[in-house]
Amino acid sequence: MNQYVNVTVPVPEGVLLSLRVEGDEFAAQMKALTALKLCEQRKLSIGQSAVFAGMDEASFIKFLGQNNVSIFGSASEIKEDYCNA
Repeated sequence: MNQYVNVTVPVPEGVLLSLRVEGDEFAAQMKALTALKLCEQRKLSIGQSAVFAGMDEASFIKFLGQNNVSIFGSASEIKEDYCNA
């Protein structure tokens, strides 16, 4: 079972008004985009990122694709993995 830590991030009301979103929706978007970035930087795995974003892995992989983030890494990373296999 996962343990969670709540983190408070102050957001100016004007930001929510400009984006036309409620606080809960904005928090969900922040979590998803943060998870995407951490996955893109290879700081979290796809599975860890999906849990962080509150999605199942298939939905998170689709979300990565919608945001032009490859699950395969760069060509040099793939070549390195192939050479190390």
